[in-house]
Amino acid sequence: MKSKRATSQDVAQRAGVSRTTVSFVLNEVEANISPETRQRVLQAAEELGFVPNASARALARKRTHTFGLVLIREASHLASDAFLPSVIQGVVDVIRPEGFRLLLEPVASADEPDIYLNLVRARCADAILLSGPRSDDQQLVELIESGFPLVLLGQLPGSEACFVDVDNRRSARVAVEHLIELGHRRIGCVTNAALAYTAAADRLAGYQDALDAHGLPFDEALVRYGDFGPESGRTAARSLLTELSEPPTALFVASDVVAMGALGALRELGLSIPDDVALVGFDDVPAARYLAPPLTTVRLPAVELGRRAGEMLLCSTNGNQPTQRQVALNTELIVRGSSRRSL
Repeated sequence: MKSKRATSQDVAQRAGVSRTTVSFVLNEVEANISPETRQRVLQAAEELGFVPNASARALARKRTHTFGLVLIREASHLASDAFLPSVIQGVVDVIRPEGFRLLLEPVASADEPDIYLNLVRARCADAILLSGPRSDDQQLVELIESGFPLVLLGQLPGSEACFVDVDNRRSARVAVEHLIELGHRRIGCVTNAALAYTAAADRLAGYQDALDAHGLPFDEALVRYGDFGPESGRTAARSLLTELSEPPTALFVASDVVAMGALGALRELGLSIPDDVALVGFDDVPAARYLAPPLTTVRLPAVELGRRAGEMLLCSTNGNQPTQRQVALNTELIVRGSSRRSL
């Protein structure tokens, strides 16, 4: 009887590494993998008689002069994302003069099998820029450990990966303290996304920090969870303002796009902004100043985030280490009519 052919998973188990690392070693992908680990993988492959596909090895050696921008979210969310285009502008401004292109790769779920490994195997990108890391993404952890060139737009707690981000927690605290200083004591919070996204968790933590600092109790009933798009903000705001016996007098919405939906809900309910309910967003997307009323929000330096990420990507593919591997840029609270009391 013919014995079962060894797989890359068999090699990974014997060598005590991830399948991603096995693939990179055997396909000769440039990655920061120690000589000891490489030798262990090669020895395991030899013992098991595992031979990688020759065409895959050839592809792995080829430079594409393309960076992959991976977003862990539904493709349908991209149409309403008013923040991402400015980030992309910053990335392209830096990489295009060096002869690189940017490939957009939306991924519906971090649970999708081999999402990063397949991108690397197909040799679609020389490095990956990942926007919106999730704390439950084990495949991302394996990619980071493999040493493949990678930059995060956002942070992954406990990781040594290169990243460009802002201090989401401190910025959210500043936004909520603005509402507290206006006299609000019952403040609702709508997150920008599920809490597995590290930015969403940090912004909710900043909301809690502000309440704690001013002696206000945290009430889970005042929290709703957005899903990137404006419709999730509309649903969340209606819930907060119609289902509670004591509705909030102000809303902190951790994304301007989600806040646009919340603003629509306030209008539908016949509420005046900011006299009945004050509203503060997060991001300062280009449309925020043109809403009625203009949106008070936390301004993120979107183009600069992209530029710094692009510089890190170029460094990583040139075999150099960025001067700063982890960069947190400053934000600014922009006060407009959605929170300013009428005279």
